[in-house]
Amino acid sequence: MELFGTPIWAWGAFAAIVAGLLAFDLGVLHKEDREIGVRESLWLSAGYIAVACLFGTGVWYILGAEHGLDFFTGFFVEKSLSLDNVFVISLIFSAFAIPRLYQHRVLFWGILGVIVLRGAMIGVGAALIAEFHWVLYFFGAFLVVTGIRMAFAEEHDRPIDQQPLVKFLRRHIRITDKLHGHDFWVWANHDKSGRVVRHGTPLLLALVLIEFTDLVFAVDSVPAVFAITQDPFVVYTSNIFAILGLRALYFALAAIIHRFAYLKYALAAVLVFIGGKIFYAEFVAKVPAALSLGVTFGLLAAGVLVSLAKTRATSA
Repeated sequence: MELFGTPIWAWGAFAAIVAGLLAFDLGVLHKEDREIGVRESLWLSAGYIAVACLFGTGVWYILGAEHGLDFFTGFFVEKSLSLDNVFVISLIFSAFAIPRLYQHRVLFWGILGVIVLRGAMIGVGAALIAEFHWVLYFFGAFLVVTGIRMAFAEEHDRPIDQQPLVKFLRRHIRITDKLHGHDFWVWANHDKSGRVVRHGTPLLLALVLIEFTDLVFAVDSVPAVFAITQDPFVVYTSNIFAILGLRALYFALAAIIHRFAYLKYALAAVLVFIGGKIFYAEFVAKVPAALSLGVTFGLLAAGVLVSLAKTRATSA
């Protein structure tokens, strides 16, 4: 029995691995609220990457070398494109004065939303490509244009508390002025009637805004992985493993994300390459999965190295 062309047991194994990782994270490692240091963040991320690599190796041996290479390519692309998300998350936590003590809790519950939302987006994308093949060319053109715009885009800082979504939430949900421990919802007196009613806390605002941010970033990353492979299993699993590891790495990256100032040019080149690969495969020949992985990894590695070298003086 199969789902989207992949055996049900493979989907079940993936679900069991992710559920086990999340249960171990919340139920064992972070049962109590506490600050996560850089060292722990790096070890957590290394653990998630190790599990992802083992899973990708399993995909390689069970579904074939091409699917395995596509998994690792999608994994690298998604993790790299999500780096900007780390910067935005840091701004959100700062805007709502969320202490490090509670940041892991927000990121953890945010993962559950990501699993559902990415699944829905990838399911819709797979159905559209299966029904209308030309949608793939739309994805390709979209990625090329997005890459070009990314390379020449200027930075604009917008206050988080002035975002339309925050204003909408404040109009439709009662929000407390201060945190109430690690709670997203609390019962408090209504300002006018004095009745005890349910209120959201700034922690809830941060969670919703982080979920919305991930949805916005997914508009780029999901088409990018579909441009690598149209296998929904590879697309979804590579996405989720990349996001799991990046959230674990957040506490180490947040302090040095400014050092990756030149990475956007490498990401822009990756998007143009992946988008152009769709048209090349249609009119010339299919790009080997190994070459696609090599070019993607090479561009990203170059972007990281150049960024670290160029920003060394300013960080000293």
